[in-house]
Amino acid sequence: MKKINFMVTAFRDGFQSVYGARVFAKDYMPAVEAAKNAGITHFEAGGGAMFQSPFFYSNENSFDNMDLFRKTAGKDANLQTLARGVNVVGLESQSSDIIKLHADLFKKHGMTTIRNFDALNDVNNLIYSGKCIKDAGLKHEVCVSMMSLAPGWDKEGKTHTPEFYSKILKQILDAGIVFDSVCFKDASGTSTPTTVHQTIALARKMLPEGTKIVFHTHETAGNSIACYLEAIRAGADSIDLSLSPVSGGTCSPDVATMWHALRGSEYTLDIDINKVMEAEKVFEDCMKDYFLPPESKAVDPRIPFAPMPGGALTANTQMMRDNGILDKYNEVIDNMGECVRRGGFGTSVTPVSQFYFQQAFNNTMFGPWKKFADGYGKMVLGYFGKTPVAPDPEIVKLAAKELGLEPTTKPVLEINDANPKKGIKPATEKLQANNLPVTDENIFITAACGDKGIDFLKGTAKVSVRKGAAAAKSAEGSNACAVTIDGTVYNVQLDGDKATVNGKAYNVSVAEGKADASKPAAAAGGAAKEMKAPLPGAVMRLSVNEGDHVSEGQTILVMEAMKMETEVKAISSGAVHFKVKAGDRVATGDALAEIK
Repeated sequence: MKKINFMVTAFRDGFQSVYGARVFAKDYMPAVEAAKNAGITHFEAGGGAMFQSPFFYSNENSFDNMDLFRKTAGKDANLQTLARGVNVVGLESQSSDIIKLHADLFKKHGMTTIRNFDALNDVNNLIYSGKCIKDAGLKHEVCVSMMSLAPGWDKEGKTHTPEFYSKILKQILDAGIVFDSVCFKDASGTSTPTTVHQTIALARKMLPEGTKIVFHTHETAGNSIACYLEAIRAGADSIDLSLSPVSGGTCSPDVATMWHALRGSEYTLDIDINKVMEAEKVFEDCMKDYFLPPESKAVDPRIPFAPMPGGALTANTQMMRDNGILDKYNEVIDNMGECVRRGGFGTSVTPVSQFYFQQAFNNTMFGPWKKFADGYGKMVLGYFGKTPVAPDPEIVKLAAKELGLEPTTKPVLEINDANPKKGIKPATEKLQANNLPVTDENIFITAACGDKGIDFLKGTAKVSVRKGAAAAKSAEGSNACAVTIDGTVYNVQLDGDKATVNGKAYNVSVAEGKADASKPAAAAGGAAKEMKAPLPGAVMRLSVNEGDHVSEGQTILVMEAMKMETEVKAISSGAVHFKVKAGDRVATGDALAEIK
């Protein structure tokens, strides 16, 4: 029988796909130890969202977590992380010195292998990042990114086909990129079994004999086991599997499920299934107090038409829960297909999947193409590399106008290395300005995590993990109910003095007895003009000081929602008086400031 190797993705991709990577390391380490005791030796141990999220949500240092993972898994385990080419572990692309620092630090903190992909399949973004990985003494698993396109999207039929993926693989070989293995990565789980078989078969013919081929997918669209079987039959050596409670649904399929699918065949996972099932019991107990979003365990038949990867789907629904607008999710998903179709067919995997979702979110909240997500706009303009096909010219024109940027064909590294705001030097200056120690780790944290990284290092970061009471609140849906008036249904969520009705937030108060409904509210005095929140989110920072004189159109503060920064600009000239401070959460329509 042929042994099929596998990597357990539960402690990185699984966490991202279910909990938005909002977990505490001490809670899941007993499960890592149990998996090791069950004979598992290859773990996904960090990178991707599991680098930023500990800083953003758990008030933990990801480098410390990687050290702990190595200690727990043992010195011989293959610990693998995920890197996004020139984006390394963030949504923004980085300069050369930060890309090198990433590889050096991940080697220092116990990692063995880095899987390196580019969402646009722009091989230029893999050349230098791959070199840094190898130079650091790590194993390099280079990727070709996959997804399917809905019928009619690609009228010429030349994108996201077996032949297209073979072309990308040939570009990797022609570029002389040194690698230890090749992964075909389908984060959205939308590729058809036939496409997977043909792609792996073509790759097997192209690659030198003995080259390790890996296939990765999720269950989100219901295809994962069928795709894995076809990948194995076509010559794949290794696959990615997860463990309950973070398996199936938005995650990779379970080790036990795949073991069962191979029973009676000529292939084997070569595991003691009883020991694996015992490890899963330990893992389930570790995570029993965490909120398990219902959408994370479901197969969604819309995903082939809106290719949202599991790692982004649940993270986004959780953020929408945070902001009281989960009722908008279906509309956002409906709008996502257009963003993919007109955006150049970059693969829906981080960061591009987030760009698609953010743009669909903006199209839902502000109207079609009225407001561009920064990442999506820069992507169609070429600032993340070359998209598989040219984006819609109309979208390019609109993005250029709003962002004030011209389209570019320059290599991403050339752009970033010339940007004085990127790199080790500005990160060092930011640390010094905040009286923080200048270490390699702190420099990288600052470069990859921005202001949130600084908040963590200063000790002012806030914990936002749905565990215990926070999990119960999420499960209850913040007192959600449906109210029908004259045949019209209103989805209402009550949370303290806030009520969200069909996605729009209102301030509410309840008093005993009856009030005179005909009595008008007291008129506001003075000539002050009130600035209101254009959408729900958090106040990131104030751009001017209390009492400053501002001009109409000047940015007075920056909000964050759905991992996007939204500038709020003055509606008139005058002295600004804030009603919020940095860190405050606001609903749509909440007062932010007055201008007098």
